[in-house]
Amino acid sequence: MTFQWTAVASFLYGEVAVLLILCIPFISPLRWRKIFRFQLWSKVSPYWNKAFLSIIVVLIVLFLDAAREVRKYSASNLTDKNAKLYPSSYDLIHMKLFRSQRNLYISGFSLFFWLVLRRVVSLIMELASEIEGNGAMQTQVENANEAAKKYMEENEQLHKTINNAKMDEGKWALKADNEKLKTEVENLKEELKRMTDALSKSQKDASALKKQCDGLTREYDHLLREHEKLQNTTDGMQNKKDE
Repeated sequence: MTFQWTAVASFLYGEVAVLLILCIPFISPLRWRKIFRFQLWSKVSPYWNKAFLSIIVVLIVLFLDAAREVRKYSASNLTDKNAKLYPSSYDLIHMKLFRSQRNLYISGFSLFFWLVLRRVVSLIMELASEIEGNGAMQTQVENANEAAKKYMEENEQLHKTINNAKMDEGKWALKADNEKLKTEVENLKEELKRMTDALSKSQKDASALKKQCDGLTREYDHLLREHEKLQNTTDGMQNKKDE
């Protein structure tokens, strides 16, 4: 095997090893993304696309060359002609055909695994981004649920506060009505007291007037008796004069 095909075979083995490592189940895509974001990769990343395309071109050239060699040594006419001229060349041609077919498979699988490797890495990066976005979204949902729960608790507390305020307002209104009724009762008591005092005064005045009236009645009776006595005396004296 020549140097170039040894390098291609080593490259193929390296691709298979890297793909197997990338398929390890207990290494999460987030960890792979952290690995891919090391400082070394950040330095190499500007040249990654150019290197990727260059390797693809080299592998395609080797694949076409191997296909040409396979086509060359698999021609039946050439095999029959060489077999007739040189009997030992038959084995040599088949050996070269085997090598060309081997090189074709090596270059073809190298090209295929190189494309698969690029796709796997891109899928791992996308999956890591999706997992991180899902985690952030889940965190936002949990925060939204906690905020909604907090708002519901605050709403319930606000309803309780409003109900308590309404009850307090009712109590204050009842207390105000009680105070108003107490004031009215006090006013009525004062009015009743004034009326009672006025009635007592009226009763006293009536008693005094009654006493005064009784005194006037007695005086009037006394005057009537005096008047009768004087009238009788006057009548007696008049009778004496007439006689």
